[in-house]
Order: sequence, then structure tokens, then C-alpha cells
Amino acid sequence: MKRYVSFLLVAFFLVGCSPKGGNKIVVATDATWPPMEFVDENKNIVGFDIDLIKAIAEKGGFEVEIRNTAWDGIFAGLANGSYDAVISSVTITEERKQQMDFSEPYINAGQVIVVKKGTSGTKLSDFEGRKMGGQIGTTGVMEIQKNPKIALKTYDEIGLAIEDLYLGRIDGVVVDAPTAASFVLQNPKYKNALLIVGEPFTEEYYGIAVRKGNKRVLDLINKGLAEVKKAGIDKELEKKWLR
Repeated sequence: MKRYVSFLLVAFFLVGCSPKGGNKIVVATDATWPPMEFVDENKNIVGFDIDLIKAIAEKGGFEVEIRNTAWDGIFAGLANGSYDAVISSVTITEERKQQMDFSEPYINAGQVIVVKKGTSGTKLSDFEGRKMGGQIGTTGVMEIQKNPKIALKTYDEIGLAIEDLYLGRIDGVVVDAPTAASFVLQNPKYKNALLIVGEPFTEEYYGIAVRKGNKRVLDLINKGLAEVKKAGIDKELEKKWLR
């Protein structure tokens, strides 16, 4: 997941203070990526990432406040101090590491291809001359763009790409494995019509993003995450949300 974005330099130079002092950490998430983070029927923000950050807070000895934040401005908000951290299926990349700090990785979520059942092809090169979709600003789109022989269609939300695939408007969708599992394995509308083909073809580790230089927050998160892993809670959450 999964997500990639180019940052305007101005975002890096924005200065701000942590919105909350003391032992509370405010964490932003774009709750549109089930099963990692989404809003349920009761208007609660839920998902793998949400359970994980709550477990990290418990093990790390701090309070967490979660804010639903649109993806297109989520990192600018981190840079200007609107919140302390971002947990939102954020792929750790070298470019991002220049703009922000990251926790230790917590899951590997490589890119996969989703197609309609009966579609031929298991790797990107098999889709040359066809149309593939992905959410704008994500690593999935970046992978498609590497092959100019593939027609690319971008979407504001990955669900719109999946729906177009279901309707036959595109030939495939590139998305990180957890999100693919949500649509293909758990969604009643799509599970009998769509299929994940091949194996993940990238290694993409998710991390929790922290404003550059905010060592206090980074240390608290890493301490809690280490305890979560030691207790096997991360594996329990994988079984709950991704299997």
C-alpha cells in the first residue's frame, strides 16, 4: 500500500507545534482504505491500522487521538504540526524519509494486480495495450507508470477503480495487498467476480510517519510497537483483518 506522493518543498518548511502536549499523541489517518482504515456503519474509524495504533499506545504508555484526514493534505498537516503522526497505510520510501521520520516497519504490503475472473495475465507486462487503474498519488500508480505501453486511469479513491473494473471499464487495478484482500475476499459484491492474480511484485513496508525531528513521539511509538510485536499482537491483527 501502498501510498506514494511527491511533496512540495513548501510543506517541508512549514513549522508548527504538536497540537497536544503531555502524554497524548494525535494521529491522522485517511479512513478510506479498508481493511486498514475505514469508517464502519456506526461512523467509527476502524481497521488494522487503528487497532494497531491503539495497541501501540497501550503498550507504550500514552493516549492516542485519531483524526480522519483527507489524503491529499495529510502530510502537509504533519509538517505544520496539526497532528503528531500519520498511520494510514503509508509506504516507507527514500523520498518520504527526507521529509519525515518513520517508525520501525510494521507490515510488508506489496503491490498486486486485481482483475475480473477469466482475465488473462498475472504480471504487469501482460497488460501492455490494456487499461489499468489505481488511486492517484499511490505506489500502485507509480508502478503502472513505469510501463508506457499500459494505459493508465487514475481515481481519487481506490473503490472507484475497483468499481470500474467490476463494470468492465478497465482491465486491471494495481493496489497493495491488504486493500486488494478487502475488496476481493471480504466484499460480497466483488468476491465472486474479482480475483487477485500472481504474487506481490514489490516489497513495500508500512510505517508510522512522524514530523521530522520529533524524537519524543517517534521513541514512544517505537517503544510501543516493539512491545506489540513481542506479544504477537500484530500477527493477531493480521488474522483479524487480512486473512
